[in-house]
Amino acid sequence: MRIGIVAGEASGDLLGAGLIGAIQKRFPDATFEGVGGDKMKALGFDSFFPLERLAVMGLVEPLKRLPELLRMRRQLKRHFVQNPPDVFIGIDSPDFNLNLEKHIKRAGIKTVHYVSPSVWAWRQGRIKTIKSCVDLMLTLFPHEERFYHEHQVPVICVGHMLADSIPLNPQTVSAKRSLNLEKSGKRYIALLPGSRSTEVKQLWPCFLQVAQQLCNELPDLEFIVACASDSRKAEILSELEKYNHLPIQVYDGRAQDVMLASDVVLMASGTASLEAMLLKKPMVICYRLAALSYFLLSRLVKVKYIGLPNLLAGRQVVPEYIQNQASPDNLAQALRFYLQQPGEMRLLSEEFLKLHMLLKRNAAESAAAAILKLVSD
Repeated sequence: MRIGIVAGEASGDLLGAGLIGAIQKRFPDATFEGVGGDKMKALGFDSFFPLERLAVMGLVEPLKRLPELLRMRRQLKRHFVQNPPDVFIGIDSPDFNLNLEKHIKRAGIKTVHYVSPSVWAWRQGRIKTIKSCVDLMLTLFPHEERFYHEHQVPVICVGHMLADSIPLNPQTVSAKRSLNLEKSGKRYIALLPGSRSTEVKQLWPCFLQVAQQLCNELPDLEFIVACASDSRKAEILSELEKYNHLPIQVYDGRAQDVMLASDVVLMASGTASLEAMLLKKPMVICYRLAALSYFLLSRLVKVKYIGLPNLLAGRQVVPEYIQNQASPDNLAQALRFYLQQPGEMRLLSEEFLKLHMLLKRNAAESAAAAILKLVSD
């Protein structure tokens, strides 16, 4: 069995690796090729291009790399049409993958898209395009599945791998011990400014201003930072030199340990907010885009919230701040509220446990079973 996969960023690499592992249990000789990251390659995946070359965001920024992206997509189309796999799976990256899937499907190859675009949130007219591109949509969240059912698109909600891998009652003590924090007697705020360079540039200076403001008020407070990559670490440390008096510890990766060891998390909106929710951690979510990208996107979005916990709950359970609202004063005030209201933290943890149970569906095995059924039909 030959399976084509194109994953577009780090979260796609994680999902792709889980899917490959589940398929290999049933078909040990299956081969996998396309675009993937280190986790997928560790399982024998043959990646034609570096995964990070697809990790672009916004509306304007991808235009700067458009010639390269188009060239990569042409090569992938040519390869998969000339060497047809049993099934092709696009993981996330809808702007790149849906066009690729449409071309491959026209060649008679079955196609799957794993991780729904936010079509229910903005640019809902894309549902017609999606319907023409895929034989099966695999969603992570129940509200997405309902949307596709309403539009007669074959769909299965498989849940999220993180909900399967993170314990329902995670233990903070072990995380603190692993980071050498268990004996300090301090309270910790985790800072996660994002995995992309553009996110770090937009948010990290603001995060440092928040840290400075809170340290002036709360002497028992320290900060711990998770760096998504060596490149992000360099950017983080460069800006941190201006604030070398602040009690901030920087870690390579280890985002889950950093969040679990913290009392509250300040983060960029994204998959990390789902992790924090599953870890039962109070959080403040924020996001900033380049001015033009935000101007365009804000006129297309159809939902009230950007944070995954709020989207899953259907209401605001954690504070979120977008663009100019993501100011040092607003973020510091939101963090201060959590630190001063331990009862709110307990109530939030109970809400997060309900949402965790909703997503715990053995995602990798469920996705593999759905894909293999499609291949055999």
